[in-house]
Amino acid sequence: MTTPDAAAQLAWQRGLPRKRMNAACLLVDGHSRVLLVKPTYRPGWDLPGGVVEQDESPYAAARREVGEELALDRVPGRLLAVDWVPPSPLRTEGLALVFDGGLLTDDAAARIRLPADELADWTLVPEENLSDFAQPHIARRLHACLAALRAGSSLFLADGLPPG
Repeated sequence: MTTPDAAAQLAWQRGLPRKRMNAACLLVDGHSRVLLVKPTYRPGWDLPGGVVEQDESPYAAARREVGEELALDRVPGRLLAVDWVPPSPLRTEGLALVFDGGLLTDDAAARIRLPADELADWTLVPEENLSDFAQPHIARRLHACLAALRAGSSLFLADGLPPG
């Protein structure tokens, strides 16, 4: 049985604002190229990843999404970035968390299998060409994540940029 205090606490919590959240992994090959996927449901390219489900940690979501999208079982490494995505006319605000997906070997790349209903293609892109594939806010996030990977750090971003 729920006590009046517990019921009031639960009602208060359910009334708090909600944010969309997604989690992804940055996978880089031996030539420092970033693995990007092309969704079928929106323009541009992005990292493999997706929505964090109810009662799922972002870490678990990143691992699950890479498995679903690439058919690879990757244990995510450290958190590279948390990116606050501001609202726009087409979406609500959200948080994007990017984890280090590790080195993508040639053997692992050969095992990639895409879900045809969700992803049209995948490719490996040199850092200098990321803006040719990804939408501007995603390209900024990718560049920041690569810098964090090289520096051994984690970043907070706002729309793909450090705040300030």
